[in-house]
Amino acid sequence: MFITMILNHLSPKNFNRSKELYQIKFFEEKLSNGLHVVLHQDKTTPLVSISVLYHVGSKNETPGKSGFAHFFEHLMFEGSKNIKKGEYFKYIAYNGGKNNAYTNHDETCYYEILPSDRLPLALWLESERMLHAKVDEESINIQREVVKEEKKMRVENQPYVKAISEIIPSLLFKKHPYKYPIIGLYQDLDTATEADYKEFYKTYYVPNNAVLVVSGDFDMNEARMLIKKYFSSIPKGTRNFKMNKIEEEPMKKEIFFTYVDKNTKVPGVFLSYRVPKLTDEDSYVLKIIDHVLSSGESSRIMKNIVNTKQVASYAGSSLDTMEDYGIFMIYGLINPGITIDQLTKIIDEEIDLLKEKGITEYELEKQKNCFEKKFISDNYSMSGITANLSHYYLYYHNADLINTDIERYRKITTGDIKQVANKYLNKNNRVRLYNVPDNENTDK
Repeated sequence: MFITMILNHLSPKNFNRSKELYQIKFFEEKLSNGLHVVLHQDKTTPLVSISVLYHVGSKNETPGKSGFAHFFEHLMFEGSKNIKKGEYFKYIAYNGGKNNAYTNHDETCYYEILPSDRLPLALWLESERMLHAKVDEESINIQREVVKEEKKMRVENQPYVKAISEIIPSLLFKKHPYKYPIIGLYQDLDTATEADYKEFYKTYYVPNNAVLVVSGDFDMNEARMLIKKYFSSIPKGTRNFKMNKIEEEPMKKEIFFTYVDKNTKVPGVFLSYRVPKLTDEDSYVLKIIDHVLSSGESSRIMKNIVNTKQVASYAGSSLDTMEDYGIFMIYGLINPGITIDQLTKIIDEEIDLLKEKGITEYELEKQKNCFEKKFISDNYSMSGITANLSHYYLYYHNADLINTDIERYRKITTGDIKQVANKYLNKNNRVRLYNVPDNENTDK
């Protein structure tokens, strides 16, 4: 709260001064086995933040083996050669820390926050995960049921989720693995073997496919020594991790699909556009457009579609940025008395207005200020710094963008907004999905 108050009162001059004050300094090195290490020292609080980011996500899976990356996010907590089953969390909790993991289309990350004198423990735990993880039939069977239950709870029994996470990507992408859901398909979970999982682990959980970041209160020389102690003997992987570029054919016409959703009673429209990869300059412009459309009560969609015209009970936009492509989505749930076609028409009118008139200088400056505040606030916490250093190295091969990436937003003009909107937000570059209730589940 205190940080938020400060950031809300920063003037442009103060932002520049803050940028200088909070310049993130770091040290980088690569071990002989290819592990890339980034260290940021900050003795403000007696804590350390540690992450190991593996460059493997659902896009690295082969057909018939969907869900492997996400499955390993679970499996990697089952134990190792020297850690008993279920003890990863106990080690962290008993030492006053917290830990977790996540998976997306492009990466899998494991992270911890611990008192600074427990850095050796965290590094040992992560080295065990990288070299000695328990990939056996018993652990696989346990996690197979866990993942199935997660899929049932978070996808199969939730309104709109299956349409967003499975159906729309499968329509937007015909060749690229982004068409598959991160959590995987039931048939692939059932047919995957112990040998399949061991091969995946052997291939991707190797030092030359990982970034290790440590931020916080530690001695630099000691940290480097500990990292070499725990990680330098781990063998380098043999695979060439540079993927062949999988390019989709340009979309030539709108793809329309109606999905009958047993979990919802309110129809919704989801307009999903295929957009460029996260490192593309246009992706930065699309982030501004996303915020102009639906960030806050004064945003265009909230103000015009939800509050003024009252044709949607809920509406907004989102931008899912990924390594090879992105998905820009504009959506709305109808209000009583409104048809889904009527809501779609009004949303399209809002998109057309953006493409024809662009945005005002005031709207652009407002969003630039929002991104400036976020840029600074993300680097206030050790975990935020750790995540950003990992991200910028993995996708840009330039960790120093943690200090300079905001310049890309500062350079964006109203002309850029109009040009990018006209380039991507076209009907012949989208999936129009109607998510409608099962008639048996609709109130009479």
